[in-house]
Amino acid sequence: MGFSFDIQESKLAGVFIIKPNIAWDNRGSIYTSFYKDDIEKLLPKNLFFKHDKFSLSCKNVLRGIHGDSKSYKLVSCVYGEIIQVVVDLRKESPTYLKWEKFIINKDNQLFILMPPNMGNAYFVKSNEALYHYKYAYTGEYLDVHEQFSLAYNDKSININWGDIDPILSSRDLNHG
Repeated sequence: MGFSFDIQESKLAGVFIIKPNIAWDNRGSIYTSFYKDDIEKLLPKNLFFKHDKFSLSCKNVLRGIHGDSKSYKLVSCVYGEIIQVVVDLRKESPTYLKWEKFIINKDNQLFILMPPNMGNAYFVKSNEALYHYKYAYTGEYLDVHEQFSLAYNDKSININWGDIDPILSSRDLNHG
């Protein structure tokens, strides 16, 4: 099988779409989610992944739009199905306020790498989904109190989520 990935640039500047090489047989499937030599070459020099997080969510949960000023995030859905959205919130970027949407599930396994100041959000379509974050940053991690939050239905961004009735946290209800 090897550690091969199909890596493509997104329509958003600095965002990469990473598709793993998945091997299937009568038992199921297996793939590599991270290989340092292939994935970290997409980061700035001397920046490395420091920690991982997992988030288990039930159907119709929408998390985000969240981000911070220094973390590179490699995200995916390990189990279940989600609508993944990335929003460019870098004022100097040619794709400022543009967004891209991905369906991620077992049949379309993707990893999305986004640089700092990108908004990250996802909506759970399956009964439950296990979401994975891998973070690279310098210094200390910027936790919730140092992150930004925008409403999932912010009119200036105008994301087409489709027909959804999301379950939101108090943070997402209050956009901060």
